[in-house]
Amino acid sequence: MWHFYNKFHRAEFPLERAVESFCSGVVPWGPFYEHLVGYWEESKRRPEEVLFLKYEDLVRDPKKQVRELASFLGKPFCPGGDGDEVVDKVLWRSSLERLKELDINKNGIEKQKQRPNTIFFRKGAVGDWKNYMMAEMAQRIDRLTQTKLHGTGLSLDDYILG
Repeated sequence: MWHFYNKFHRAEFPLERAVESFCSGVVPWGPFYEHLVGYWEESKRRPEEVLFLKYEDLVRDPKKQVRELASFLGKPFCPGGDGDEVVDKVLWRSSLERLKELDINKNGIEKQKQRPNTIFFRKGAVGDWKNYMMAEMAQRIDRLTQTKLHGTGLSLDDYILG
């Protein structure tokens, strides 16, 4: 979010301020944890209408997640054989590497603010925060995450920063 904000707004919003704003719930789209828990609870209340996916799970096991998404949409893949080939094609066609290389994404312009489409792409790597965030910032976010998710049944233990 911090990278995107700075690119989109052509700003240099210091990471320290971004972490403070995030932890205080003062961000453009509203408090993160309220959104997260709200969607999590809706996915449990109405699993046929709300699918809750975690980016880290998509990275860890993309085939399983794509199959789950297809089933959720009522378009499951056939198990094995052709189904596996179709899943592989979906993964390739939606891969960050491929999408970044499309002409529209390399050379196109976002219309609202006239920003290059390249701002919508970064590394797509889990854990890149370690290259920017100090340990104290990560620990603060971890503590807040544990507090906000306590009792919800949603566990992000695999994704804790510190």
